[in-house]
Amino acid sequence: MLKFVKHHMESIVGIEVFPLISLVIFFAFFVGLFVYIARADKKQIDKISRIPLDSNADNHELT
Repeated sequence: MLKFVKHHMESIVGIEVFPLISLVIFFAFFVGLFVYIARADKKQIDKISRIPLDSNADNHELT
């Protein structure tokens, strides 16, 4: 079964670039996420982190 799939993948022109594109997208996403978290407002993060523990169930605002 693997030989069947491998043969068809080798017949596609330019297939070797797709794993590299996937790696770049994956890396860029997590670097962007890290930058977003590092630059985020600490007070807002603290407020959001307390939402599950808040006893007031009607408080759904994040402002």
